Amino acid sequence: MSELTFPSVDESVPANPNYPRKLFYRIQEAAQIAGVKPHVLRYWETEFQELTPEKDRNDQRRYRQVDIDLILQIRSLLYEQKFTIAGARLKIRELRDAARPAKRHRIASASAVAEPASRQVTLRGIRAELCDLMQRLQPHA
Repeated sequence: MSELTFPSVDESVPANPNYPRKLFYRIQEAAQIAGVKPHVLRYWETEFQELTPEKDRNDQRRYRQVDIDLILQIRSLLYEQKFTIAGARLKIRELRDAARPAKRHRIASASAVAEPASRQVTLRGIRAELCDLMQRLQPHA
């Protein structure tokens, strides 16, 4: 029986941890950083709900640093640690869920010592984030 290979991994270009830091990366740049082809990133977007790059006016994907970090994590799980897509999806959700209680605790402790005026600012920020999340979760028409 032959060994399972991944033809979409660019063997000549390994994942590049020493890439230039920018606010946004185009799909070609993100693919180069991860050492995969652009169609692989588009496929991963369908398989991992956490990977949702913004799109600009021209409908071009713009990956942020958090997206690049997630792409590198997905690549590691799939190609280095040999997870299946389903297994990698579960692992990423486990890691995300493990990080959430720590974030909630930090927000709660920070707001407990905040002054009333800064609480309003904090609440407005939280509200804006929630509205943004609601828009992202609504199906596109």
